[in-house]
Amino acid sequence: MIKYIIRRLIQSIPIFFGITILSYLLLWLAPGSVIERLYFAPNIKAETRAKLAAQLGIDDPFHIQYLRWLAGDDWLRWDSDGDGVADGAFEPLVALDEDGDGIPEPRGDNYGILRGDFGISFIKKQPVMEIIMANLPATLELGMATILTSMVIGIPVGVLSAVTRGRRFDNTARVMSVIFDAIPNFWLGYILIFIFGSWLGILPIGGRCTPNLYGVCPSLFQRINYLLLPTVVFAAGFVALYSRYVRTSTLEVLNEDYIRTARAKGLSPQAVNFRHAMRNAMIPVATLLGPIITNVWAGALVIETVFAWPGVGRIAFTSAIQQDHPVVMGIVIIASLGTILGFLLSDILYVLIDPRIRLN
Repeated sequence: MIKYIIRRLIQSIPIFFGITILSYLLLWLAPGSVIERLYFAPNIKAETRAKLAAQLGIDDPFHIQYLRWLAGDDWLRWDSDGDGVADGAFEPLVALDEDGDGIPEPRGDNYGILRGDFGISFIKKQPVMEIIMANLPATLELGMATILTSMVIGIPVGVLSAVTRGRRFDNTARVMSVIFDAIPNFWLGYILIFIFGSWLGILPIGGRCTPNLYGVCPSLFQRINYLLLPTVVFAAGFVALYSRYVRTSTLEVLNEDYIRTARAKGLSPQAVNFRHAMRNAMIPVATLLGPIITNVWAGALVIETVFAWPGVGRIAFTSAIQQDHPVVMGIVIIASLGTILGFLLSDILYVLIDPRIRLN
């Protein structure tokens, strides 16, 4: 198992770099100018534009910008004559101190993600990692609640649908799974906000909590009402997905010889269906875990925007509109690592669910 995990991690390295190249290329090709958004000057002079672009490091060719963002730019600079200025470049070897406070002003993409530094936000002028870490707990809270809810509801529904095949419960569950899988989650979110928030007034329509006097959110159980609507909307599609896959897998398991043997021994239907059949039907659950983690990162952008949830998805949405490239790329890297680890976790669960599987 350890060798398999190490081999998969090594195989993930080129995948990770491929994701970084494609993501950075998409941002580089995006229309618009970050300078116009930063300084609110669409008619800015060409000389000023060139100077600002040089300060932000966005005037270089794509491969230079990408390598600087990936590994920093100190390896690109040299000073052969010892005058403190990099030969053939406008950037000095020492960082600039424009305001004279003795603290160099860092550039937004000057450090390199391989060093654990994602640079400085163009808009907020804060380190990207601080922005992400400040909003990551809210996204993880919503994502974990969504995955747990979808598994707790979807798996039993799938098993019961297979056991009651062709009956009223099975037909209702299949119809509802198709409906919830087809409904856009943002539309469902607005409908539930109108019903439970505006009309009935029993649930908050947005936000994560009501901060206390110190500006801190209370414990999860004290603000569970804020989590209900986003979790229900987010988990609706995943419940439908789990129930369909588990139903199909359970129907195959129920026809196996050991199930008939368990019934012949006089075991109760609950023991046969949930102890023997459900465990062997859990392979699709492990298969879906990796894609679901990916969809949680992607869906968080929509759900957090609809419910004003202060998470990474909402920051990614606003940063993409504002063309805050360091923040967007930092979130892409975090989401990519989460996706890779999610698929690795799926492979590991294969062995835990079915020991007959050997990963050689």
